[in-house]
Amino acid sequence: MSEWKPKISTCMKGYDRKQFGKDVAAGILVAIIAFPLSVALAIASGLSPERGLYTAIVGGFLVSALGGSRVNIGGATAATVMTVFSIVGEFGLSGLAVATIMAGLILIVMGILKAGALLKYIPKTITLGFTAGIAMGIFSGQLKGFFGLEMGAIPVKVLDKFIAYGKVIHTVDVAALLIGLTAMGILIALPKVTTKIPASLAAILMTTPMAAILNGKVDTIRSVYGELPSHFPAFTVPEISLEMIENLIPSAFTLALLIAIVSLLACVVTDGLMGERHDSNQELIAEGIANVFCGFFGAVPVAGAVARASNSVKSGGRTPVAGMVHSLVVLLILLFFMPLAGYIPIPTLSAILIMVAYNMSNWQEFVFMAKHAPKSDFTVLMGTFLAGVFVDLLFAVEVGVIISAVLFMRRMSDVASVRSWEYLPQEESGDPERLSLRVVPRHTLVYEIEGPVFFATVDLLMNITATPDTKVIVLRMRSVPSMDITALRSMEGLLERCHKKGITLVLSHVMEHPYAVMEKAGFLGRLGEENLCANIDEALARAEVIGRM
Repeated sequence: MSEWKPKISTCMKGYDRKQFGKDVAAGILVAIIAFPLSVALAIASGLSPERGLYTAIVGGFLVSALGGSRVNIGGATAATVMTVFSIVGEFGLSGLAVATIMAGLILIVMGILKAGALLKYIPKTITLGFTAGIAMGIFSGQLKGFFGLEMGAIPVKVLDKFIAYGKVIHTVDVAALLIGLTAMGILIALPKVTTKIPASLAAILMTTPMAAILNGKVDTIRSVYGELPSHFPAFTVPEISLEMIENLIPSAFTLALLIAIVSLLACVVTDGLMGERHDSNQELIAEGIANVFCGFFGAVPVAGAVARASNSVKSGGRTPVAGMVHSLVVLLILLFFMPLAGYIPIPTLSAILIMVAYNMSNWQEFVFMAKHAPKSDFTVLMGTFLAGVFVDLLFAVEVGVIISAVLFMRRMSDVASVRSWEYLPQEESGDPERLSLRVVPRHTLVYEIEGPVFFATVDLLMNITATPDTKVIVLRMRSVPSMDITALRSMEGLLERCHKKGITLVLSHVMEHPYAVMEKAGFLGRLGEENLCANIDEALARAEVIGRM
């Protein structure tokens, strides 16, 4: 923890009143954007609306104050909606609080262990696939509110949701659908006209009077959830049991992984906008601390939000002050304007989240991948997406990683090869094309190994054979960047077979990683240091000496 250094401690040099004014303005704008999203995401997660605001207030402030990015802004995000919905449905609010705290602790450990850099090894196809899976989950959860369907609790699984909707499709409420379509039209059209007015806020301001005119015929936040609290959340220790902790471990790891991926992707996006570099490990620690506090304050899990952070940067925000101001403004909204939020129509919030899901789906990337990507990459994409839709997000990531690993190993095994040199008769004609060819001593065979040698390619070593009069086998390894223990054991088997047949094994141009593996296992001692040559010319000279013995 000696390297723990929040970005705010290093980026405030030269900070002046002018930049403070820009940060405040950016923070206010982001708060206006965050308010409807926070409320909508909390409802989509199966929680009361104010809990999304608690996330922006508590988690958002800590992410900005302690994070490894100058401008990342934390809040409730769509990435965790499906997981939170499942946790709340099975374990209730106490279970969510415990899972959020556990996820926070996991993130802190990931940051301390410097696991931030490891997330770059997750292929884009996996992130696209599980993000699209999240989008489908959010979309499927909003159809009840958008159409005003009369039904009980929404099922957790996507397929079950559509089956349930089909059974009550005849209960579509025309008034709710009218408000939903109006909100959707505003969300689509307004950004094409101006980007200075947040589309979600405009949709709320224009459809809320419509709901009032309809005089209670359309569900609103107040009619569904009652009076909303307008006070700062209380610090509460949730009920915890060993059995609950054991049952929540998979969900906690899912939350931690989702929060880490989404938050660091947000940092990468804002790095590109500002030409800066974030500290990924510090960001994970900050996200972890923020989620621990979110658990104790009854908030939705917090993660870095791309839309909020990028809007802050575009509005002039350049330091963590913007994110902290955003949290304070949301707190003021909670304290003084929360009762007014009760009049927001549910179909409007559903429309907002449907647009969030659409933007998350990255369907253009799907089309591009389908047309241009290798079949293996598209397989990873679709496998991750389908696993996320029909099972859960943790399983989706596992499926994506496994498919990617298997396909990667297959590609590596395809490029790896062991080939014997071609031996041509010596001629005295002085053919210029033959002058560059090396002379191989009698009773010597040379094999060229190319590509990584690991468990998926060790069968290639079986291609190394000898004739009855062979005395030396030279393995040229200049194109072998790596070797694993399985390959080493196979190499030891080759050495043993050579010894039994009286053949000397000589290695040429062994690179750093294979050399380290061989040395650590004691293979070089059994081979003989004299049989380890720096290049092929030394190896052939060594073969010449052995042939004379």
